Amino acid sequence: MAAEGDFLTRYRAVSNKLKKRFLRKPNVAEASEQFGQLAKELKQQDCLQYAAFCNLAMARCEQTLFNAPGEALALTDAARLFLSSEKENRALQAPGFDEHLQAALNCYSFAIKVYIEMNQPIMAASLSLELGNALKEMNRPGEAVVHYQRAAELQTQNPVEALLSMGEMATCKILTRAFLDIVAKCEISRKLLPEHAQTLERYAWESFDPHSQVTFLPETLFLLLQSVVCHGKCVPQMACQEKDTESLKSLQTELCCPGRSSATNTSPV
Repeated sequence: MAAEGDFLTRYRAVSNKLKKRFLRKPNVAEASEQFGQLAKELKQQDCLQYAAFCNLAMARCEQTLFNAPGEALALTDAARLFLSSEKENRALQAPGFDEHLQAALNCYSFAIKVYIEMNQPIMAASLSLELGNALKEMNRPGEAVVHYQRAAELQTQNPVEALLSMGEMATCKILTRAFLDIVAKCEISRKLLPEHAQTLERYAWESFDPHSQVTFLPETLFLLLQSVVCHGKCVPQMACQEKDTESLKSLQTELCCPGRSSATNTSPV
């Protein structure tokens, strides 16, 4: 509590120097330096979130001075401190609302924006990767995907690095099992094109092998695809080849929303 009280006193003292006074301009450069010094002291005392707030104040001062590199650096330091504080809370299993994580995300976003405005996409991409890696380590692969994708977009001048970022993005999609939906949609797209005869044959009743069923498709979706190929009760016919457009249209609705049709056709006993 003593350290917190001392921090607030010194923070307010420096902030008061930034207030406009009659016939006197505030010394923003001096205030920025003092915020930076206070941040270093608080970091040494392991008061990470307070040090981050000082770095944020320092970033505002650098913005006022039109010093974009200094602003980006201060924002990056604040983001890392907020992130470290969040990791500490998680390690201690302390209850919270992820407030430090949200603060870190905001600081990273602003720092990336500043680097982009400075025409430094490599620095912006490195911060996106850093944030993506942190979210991945915190078991948030779904959120990490967005930042890996942004990093890849910023690395257009470095194809190898862009491919590595896309690889990390694919890994996160696998962890969230989102790739199953993507593969299923690709299979449906291929399936509905008549020229893909070999793909169509995989779903024909006469060539059906339970051991060779496409394992990445849900059972309901697999049966619907078979219905497209083997349209008819007695004699298997390929609806695509027969140009039975009306049947294909009805099956298209079920393929897009497999559960909706079965739910509407179910009548209460």
